[in-house]
Order: sequence, then C-alpha cells, then structure tokens
Amino acid sequence: MDAVTKERSSKQMLYISMISMVMMFAGLTSAYIISRKREDWVSFELPQALYISTLLIILSSITFMLAKKALVKENRQQTSLFLVLTLVLGLGFVYFQGEGFYQLRAAGFYVAGEGSVVSGALLVVISFMHVLHVFAGLIVLLVVIYNHFKQRYTSTSKLGLELGGIFWHFVDILWILLFVFFFFIR
Repeated sequence: MDAVTKERSSKQMLYISMISMVMMFAGLTSAYIISRKREDWVSFELPQALYISTLLIILSSITFMLAKKALVKENRQQTSLFLVLTLVLGLGFVYFQGEGFYQLRAAGFYVAGEGSVVSGALLVVISFMHVLHVFAGLIVLLVVIYNHFKQRYTSTSKLGLELGGIFWHFVDILWILLFVFFFFIR
C-alpha cells in the first residue's frame, strides 16, 4: 500500500469512528433535552471546575497545533515541548472534570441513590463518557510522544501525529460543544 492510500484509508477510518462518537453523544444529549420535561427536573449552575477544564482543553488544542507547526519547521525541541504541554493540559482537563463531579456532589447532585436528580446524573454520565474519550486521546498522545522521541516523524512524514491531532482536536471540540450545551440548556 502506498503512502497516499495509507493516509487516505487511515483518515477515513478515524472519521468513521468520530461519526459514531458524535451519534452516541447526540443520543445522550437528546435524552438530556427530553428529560428536561420531567416534573422532577432540577436546574443547576455548572461547577466552576468545568470552566477551568474547558479552558485547559482549549489550550491543549493550541499546544498541539504549535507542536505540528514546530515539526513542519523541523524544530524537534519545540515539538517535544508542545506535545508534553498538550499531555499535561489534557491531564489537567481530566483532573478538573473530576473536581466538577465532586462539586456537583457537594451541591447535593448525586448520580444514583437517595438525593439523585436526573439533571445531575445526566450531566455526570455525559461528561464521564467524554472523559473516557479524552483518556483514549491521552493514550494517543503518549503514542505520538513516544514516536516523536523515536524520531518517527519528520516534516514530510507525520501521519501518526496528524491522526493524533485530528482525534485530539475532535475531543476538544466535542467538549466545547457539550459545555455550551450544558451552559444554555439547564
């Protein structure tokens, strides 16, 4: 298989998987919207930690873009720095998502059991499903960083980095859309 065919088929497989993820989140957010009609629906303020996590994930997309630009310029040191920063920001995102779950619990919103409310449970379930995808993105980042340190990427051979970037930006954009959704539809 030549390089062009490999790149095209790799990207198509990634896009198909991303479409299936979009469909899953469309179903979950639809359940959220439909559940708002319930009599026991409770509106709530988003935890402050979710605002911080949103900022961190936006910054992580920027650092990944800077890593790719540095690789194109064959600046391996800057590429390394920006890839590691992306990983750290991604880990920070996961940490603050967890903090957001704890803040919801402290405010009396439980996922299950006595005191649980549908609105809080759906927010946690949808956010948690997204965090699982971010974990997958973090694994992808670790593979990209490993391959970068093994010098498998150059300015002309960067398919793995590009695929990792597409997926990372996808989970970033997905969270931003979910955050905006939760912000406006409570």
